[in-house]
Amino acid sequence: MPIKIENYIKEFVQDHQNREGIRTRWEEPLVTYASAGDPLFNKLKEVVSPTHALPQDLLPDAKTVITYFLPFARQIPLSNKKGRMSSSEWAIAYIETNKLITQLNDYIHKKLGEIKYQSVILPPTHNFDTQLLISDWSHKHVGFISGLGKFGLHQMLITEKGCCGRLGSIITNLEIEPTKRAENEYCLYKHNGTCQKCVEKCAQGALSVIGFDRHKCYELLLDNADIYANEGLADVCGKCVSIVPCSFTNPVK
Repeated sequence: MPIKIENYIKEFVQDHQNREGIRTRWEEPLVTYASAGDPLFNKLKEVVSPTHALPQDLLPDAKTVITYFLPFARQIPLSNKKGRMSSSEWAIAYIETNKLITQLNDYIHKKLGEIKYQSVILPPTHNFDTQLLISDWSHKHVGFISGLGKFGLHQMLITEKGCCGRLGSIITNLEIEPTKRAENEYCLYKHNGTCQKCVEKCAQGALSVIGFDRHKCYELLLDNADIYANEGLADVCGKCVSIVPCSFTNPVK
């Protein structure tokens, strides 16, 4: 069944980007799995928020959390390399990928239903407290638990295909063997204290080696949202991941 789910996701993304009007291009997705009973889910109430949901809060008989990463094609991060504000390509990729994730989750939900398994569809974003800027379901933390990657200094999840892309997840009562988490770090700074390119690239000065000011970051995201309001909701930036050693790969490996 894991191979089937991976194929469903990969084929859906490939078909989606060939639809008329889609301007974004994606590389082949990565797909991983976590046990819904993994004790790290309880840790999210400490490291993210006391209100962060457990898989069982959303699906009482949850067995597995499917997590996937949709990497942007290289030209999208390359377009976002310079300047203070997000490139139009980056903003459009964010908007279109959020729509893709919604449709993809609907599709996987339907496929699981065909074989008599339940699943819960989770929104790609904007499920956070607008005052605290804390989510009740963090795809990047769930991605870490499922073995999709490791956190970088920039607070983003670095996968084997880098950190330029979007994450999605689905909870199901289909039991799938969990993906093993890597032991080594993926971030050069965490690995040996080098790099820090993401800190240098933060256009808002919200990121440092000692912390991250999410509210200061969010101010710039809202400025970008105003610029690209005609395209949709693009409260993004992406400067800290475009272009750095972990943009397209695990640089430690």
